[in-house]
Amino acid sequence: MTPAPIRILGIDPGLRNTGWGVIEAQGSRLSFIACGRVRSDASLNMGARLSQLHLGLMGVIADHAPQEAAIEETFVNRDPQSALKLGQARGVALTAPALAGLVIAEYAANLVKKTVVGAGHADKTQVQMMVRVLLPLSGATSADAADALAVAICHAQHRGARLRISA
Repeated sequence: MTPAPIRILGIDPGLRNTGWGVIEAQGSRLSFIACGRVRSDASLNMGARLSQLHLGLMGVIADHAPQEAAIEETFVNRDPQSALKLGQARGVALTAPALAGLVIAEYAANLVKKTVVGAGHADKTQVQMMVRVLLPLSGATSADAADALAVAICHAQHRGARLRISA
């Protein structure tokens, strides 16, 4: 019996650009649904920028009706100010799907790269190329969208193990 398809929203958090990608997984078969990025206006104050990200992600969720979300974990940045800003954007990226009632999983960047490319230290170009191979209809031209699709692909590959662990 073929498992029911599951729609997954992948999110690559960022303050300027938060990438998003929606795929459908049915067993090992992956299908591209949509991708893009939510941008915030750098001329606005922090609260307004975070609000733009939140509203954008809520719109994506409303438009594409995912059942689960996957978010890339942040790595430690040398610049504390940048790390704080990224953390705030990541908070929004976690809150939007949580408010929509989605199951949320988090994945380290190295695991996402290893799952999609086969190497944990792959660069953005390699990730984009493999996303295009795995999801030929994606046309994921922006690195943000490609990274978000990679997070969704990673979740599709690892979600079964996560569900068995949490059961």
